[in-house]
Amino acid sequence: MIVCSCNVLSDHDVRGVVTDTQQPPRTAGQVYGCLGCSAQCGRCARTIRKIMDEALGACAKSCCAGCPHTAVAADNTDSAEKAPLDEAA
Repeated sequence: MIVCSCNVLSDHDVRGVVTDTQQPPRTAGQVYGCLGCSAQCGRCARTIRKIMDEALGACAKSCCAGCPHTAVAADNTDSAEKAPLDEAA
């Protein structure tokens, strides 16, 4: 099923990126990047997020300290917090 009409991305494309990589993307924006495109209208972002949550299962809701996704989520939080400071400079 096509979930992003602007970039012609299917649910299989999104699941593939999330499950086939060592450190899966943690945001819809990262999924776009992994698939070589970027968000256009943004209407599909919620659907992509839902597919990501389903694909990662319980790990998406609460990663344990030893889970490789925990480090990725922490890195994303750090960079998201620093981004507004970088833009202001």
